[in-house]
Amino acid sequence: MNPTGLQINRRHALQSAACGFGWLALRGMAAENPLAPRVPHFVPRAKRVIFLFMRGGPSQVDSFDYKPALTRRHGEDLGGGRKYWQSPWEFKPHGQCGLPVSSLFPNFAKHADDLCVLNSCHTDIGNHPQAILQMLTGSFRFVRPSVGAWVTYGLGTDNQNLPGFITITPDFSAGGAQKHGSAFLPAACAAGCATARLTRPARRRWKTRCTCTTSTPRCCTCSGLTTSGLPSATVAAIFV
Repeated sequence: MNPTGLQINRRHALQSAACGFGWLALRGMAAENPLAPRVPHFVPRAKRVIFLFMRGGPSQVDSFDYKPALTRRHGEDLGGGRKYWQSPWEFKPHGQCGLPVSSLFPNFAKHADDLCVLNSCHTDIGNHPQAILQMLTGSFRFVRPSVGAWVTYGLGTDNQNLPGFITITPDFSAGGAQKHGSAFLPAACAAGCATARLTRPARRRWKTRCTCTTSTPRCCTCSGLTTSGLPSATVAAIFV
């Protein structure tokens, strides 16, 4: 029923709505490209960054965060059946900078002078899922852009045919897509997801076994536990 007697077909609606779809296309072409390269405040020396967030990786006390107090308090009772446990690997200074590196990475330690290690990072909460979200977005309470989205928004990209940054085999737990999303930034700043699947034999090769001799069934390091009982995570950024 059309009380006005005005007949509007789909073609006429598309031609007249918002001055026609041609104007909408022109607006999109004239708008600023969110991925266009921008001039930074400082001259960059790296063209790309490989950011490795390895959930469940080696504990910081077994890699680059030397804690002599932990060695002195080894075996001390924490209550509730928990005890302080020192790292089973020995730490030694390496390079001219004297960076402490555990014996777990003998070859990596040879490049100590080429590394920048930050041991001062911390979160506001001890729960791992919320801490992961804060690590990658800056907040675990509110929806915020990921670090990759901020970099893409601020610097743009030289390649207009690919996403500004790519996340490989993303884990959608502990924050979901927020960990690589753009939040209130342009959607083009969000990550492009590339999924890689390991074959069944490859998964077997990645299983870890406890090889150190401790009085417990599995030491804190081999079971992926820190002294607080939370799974560890390793973060690294490679500038190329």
